[in-house]
Amino acid sequence: MIHLIYVCVEKQITMTDKNNILYLFDRPTEPIFIGKGDENVSFDVPAEYLTDRYKPLASDIQNRFSGGKTISITKLDRIPDLSFPLSLPRDAAFSLFIPYHSKMASKLIEIFMDTKSFDELLSLAVYCRDRINPYMFIYALSVVVTHRPDTRNLELPSHVEMFPSLYMDATVFGRAREESTVVQTGSRTPIEIPHDYSANDLDFEHRISYFREDIGINLHHWHWHLVYPFEGPMSIVNKDRRGELFYYMHQQIIARYNMERLSNDMNRVVRLTNWRDPILEGYFPKLDNILANRVWPPRPVNARLSNINREVEQISFDIEDLERWRDRIFNAIHSGFIINTAGQQVRLTEADGINILGNLIEASVLSLNQNLYGSLHNNGHNAISFIHDPDNRFLENYGVMGDSATAMRDPIFYRWHAYIDDIFQEFKATIPSYNVQNLSFDNVRVQSVEISATGIPRNEFSTFWQQSDVDLSRGLDFLPRGSVFARFTHLQHAPFNYKITVENNGNQRVGTVRIFIAPRFDERGLPFLFREQRKLFVELDKFSVTLKRGRNDITRRSIESSVTIPHDVTYRNLDRNRPSGNSEAAAAFNFCGCGWPQNMLIPKGSSEGFQCQLFVMVSNGANDQVENAQADGQTCDNASSYCGIRNARYPDARSMGYPFDRTPRDGVVTLQQFLTPNMAVQDVRIRFSNRTVAPLQNRTGTQQIQTPKTTPAKASSGGSNWN
Repeated sequence: MIHLIYVCVEKQITMTDKNNILYLFDRPTEPIFIGKGDENVSFDVPAEYLTDRYKPLASDIQNRFSGGKTISITKLDRIPDLSFPLSLPRDAAFSLFIPYHSKMASKLIEIFMDTKSFDELLSLAVYCRDRINPYMFIYALSVVVTHRPDTRNLELPSHVEMFPSLYMDATVFGRAREESTVVQTGSRTPIEIPHDYSANDLDFEHRISYFREDIGINLHHWHWHLVYPFEGPMSIVNKDRRGELFYYMHQQIIARYNMERLSNDMNRVVRLTNWRDPILEGYFPKLDNILANRVWPPRPVNARLSNINREVEQISFDIEDLERWRDRIFNAIHSGFIINTAGQQVRLTEADGINILGNLIEASVLSLNQNLYGSLHNNGHNAISFIHDPDNRFLENYGVMGDSATAMRDPIFYRWHAYIDDIFQEFKATIPSYNVQNLSFDNVRVQSVEISATGIPRNEFSTFWQQSDVDLSRGLDFLPRGSVFARFTHLQHAPFNYKITVENNGNQRVGTVRIFIAPRFDERGLPFLFREQRKLFVELDKFSVTLKRGRNDITRRSIESSVTIPHDVTYRNLDRNRPSGNSEAAAAFNFCGCGWPQNMLIPKGSSEGFQCQLFVMVSNGANDQVENAQADGQTCDNASSYCGIRNARYPDARSMGYPFDRTPRDGVVTLQQFLTPNMAVQDVRIRFSNRTVAPLQNRTGTQQIQTPKTTPAKASSGGSNWN
């Protein structure tokens, strides 16, 4: 056996400690025998587990890196066939959008999932870590840890800590290396990321770079696709209403993006409809691909899509293929059915049609006929990401649209997904509109809605800039240990409360409170017509409340939102922030990490006060309840609206986006005409202050932003409320 370092105390850690596997996420490109984590923990591994480069040096490695706290690794009797995942070089760029790569990752996930025990999983993962492409290894192991019953309660490190180069300006890392090498831990100062580093205001789209390049938003997109992979074992991919959630989560991204554009006096995003015209928007990411030792390729202004033929990635398709798949999907929508691989018609029903289309359009392994309907969404990403080198003649890697961790940085992401959303909206227009009966809740009336925040006028949101720190040390390979922080500036809002008064003239019952916000005026300054405004409603919260007979005063805090995860969850450092013991705080720390960042819950707004309409509806909880929705074991439900609930069915029987997911009933032209008594609208403003708040530090030196949500909504009736 050879010892792989980890601490300065002579102590061995048993393999059965589940947290041991999290050390494999530390410094992904460093060899396994170099110490991991703040405690410099090492693995005690069989010499056979070393790669060929280090086997002859086993004795020297043991002398240099052994000692201290170790994790004992048992040698497996047989290593499974890893030839397919091993076919991707360790220094190659890995993309899930490339089918060849995603199938490799799927195979590796399957191999990890098939291990019979945690100890076997850990041993195999240790063997693979220095052999498999690091980005593919981290992705596959993250999926496995999230989904295996014996590991799914572990908290994954933040992706920005493992691969910081995917999320911030490349110039940061030269300064971080200098700081780490020259300055001792405790005396290091955060390295500030410029607010404008990818472009300046000569680029019109740069006005909303604060949204596109926000670290938390890009982390959300990466983590959502981690929880909902489109390739892998069916036990992992085939989640409840997965295709519908693909539609809804991305629809909400576009709605939020359009609100940001309107806040900045910009038109709503223009769909990418003609795939043969030049693409007006350029994008120069200013990111380094550390694994491939390359810069991320830019896309110049007026670039054109071309047929893709990349032999290395084994990907080949024509723009005509995209057009053919698009036409077949539209034909299916208007025919009311798709054709499965057996040649049978599968109806696109009011209940299941959107879920079928979501899996078909993406396309996941759940697509009922990928041969006929292709892979429109994924290969659209590929066509754009290889626009600069479609046939690999210049040996360039894919652009930012080729990675779920970077795609949302590019303005073209939103044009592409606005088009994808338009296909879903085409289907929604074919199913019946909600009538008054579908929307009403008998004997329940929402009497008033109010927003309140300390020191801020009533019915006004306050937004501003805030600085936060993220620890780079987990992703800075081959450098001295100890924290090195990058400081970035992001949008933030003042915490607020909803105050909702509901009159229940029936018996005690359960209702579901649904809260949305949308802009009041369009680009021309005219009030939105409902048929367009409904697509811009952004979900802010959804929760259940027990309504007593009579008046019910409900208070709900913004940090309890069902779409967000707390700021300190997004940028968590597990080594420093993990609660100790079996306390209630430790239990609250167990979360999935999937969710919209809390600091981006409210759009930026404007200095004069961006005018919006806050919508509150209380729907019939008896109709919203999901049968057999009980989760098996501990759940993650912090951001259930966008991410569902782990180990359980989606917690709302209604269509996602209800009541705005369908075209309005006859006679409804404005939002006011759409309302039923169980709904209310309040005019609100979002006022932006161009000031920057510095990070708040606690005594341990770690950042304090907000505490995780633990308190349900309060109703004066004393009835129970749950999220």
